[in-house]
Amino acid sequence: MSNTPSSPVGLHRVLDPAGAALPQAARRLDARPEIWPDEVRVRIETLNLDAASYRQLAEKHTGTDGVLDGDALRQEVLDIVAERGKMQNPVTGSGGMLIGTVEEVGPQSTLGLQPGDHVATLVSLSLTPLVITDGLERWDGRSERVPAQGHAILFGRSIAAVLPEDLSPELALMVMDVCGAPALVARVVEEYAARPGAQAPSVCVLGGAGKSGSLSLAAAGAAGAGRRIAVVPNEREAALLGGTGLADAVVVADARSPLGLSEAVVAAGGTADVTVVCVDVPGCEQPAILSTAQGGTVIFFSMATNFAAAALGAEGLAADVRMLVGNGYVPGHADYALDLLRGNAAVRALFEGRLEEHTA
Repeated sequence: MSNTPSSPVGLHRVLDPAGAALPQAARRLDARPEIWPDEVRVRIETLNLDAASYRQLAEKHTGTDGVLDGDALRQEVLDIVAERGKMQNPVTGSGGMLIGTVEEVGPQSTLGLQPGDHVATLVSLSLTPLVITDGLERWDGRSERVPAQGHAILFGRSIAAVLPEDLSPELALMVMDVCGAPALVARVVEEYAARPGAQAPSVCVLGGAGKSGSLSLAAAGAAGAGRRIAVVPNEREAALLGGTGLADAVVVADARSPLGLSEAVVAAGGTADVTVVCVDVPGCEQPAILSTAQGGTVIFFSMATNFAAAALGAEGLAADVRMLVGNGYVPGHADYALDLLRGNAAVRALFEGRLEEHTA
């Protein structure tokens, strides 16, 4: 082990550019298994690639015949991890998260973990030192969920949660992967609802039938939202939300179409006080802004978001909207999201249905 002192944010693991970047922005990390006194090493079991990253990789390795080359996709993930010491898609800049078992805990760690704990990491793979040792031989490249062997390193200020015993690890991972979204939505909706004389805010969720989208709808309702509008890309997704009570209106629209989306949202009840972007495709920035009332708030949770396009687009549209970046962390976010799943049968059914699709 190097005599270099550890940094709680992982600066000591940055190899390129050494000393000039935090782990997320670094090109390469030191992923060796020996830990510094405030670190934790986790034996990985499953990686969960974030939606934007997986979509980009899958589209890249799908031929003109529409057939995905799973071997090529798997090899690219292996190459990224081997080259960078972490799983960070060079196109999207994003990573995902993982579940595993704690192997070793440094004597100065403050994460509250013990060897043997079954955990989900709540920090991105784009900043987590990672080594894969099994060649991802059990993964066919057709799912965001990646069975894997190897190890990961958590820093002094990393975040991880012990997996609950009443939920399967796979189900808990799906929830924890997006747990920052419902917690922030609840906070914003509560802010609106608490304003003197304010009416319950209307909320529009782009990608309302997805993981983060369905949890955001549930959180908005629990926090005191008024009308809830879910936007989905097709009738199949609309059918998933039908009868769940998660939304007052379900709109089928292209979230990338500025006029198409805004007209559909207005027809469903007017521009929203709070618009939540939970879709994993680029080009939704200006449509989301146009669908939001003046003085409203847009929350971007998609890693496909172009934040320059969002800022310049709002300026060009003379849109007086507050724009928030969903950074994935709100205190207590994991427990809050898990409790939403436990307490909302509709959300749980959506998650379990998606889990069955992945394992079929």
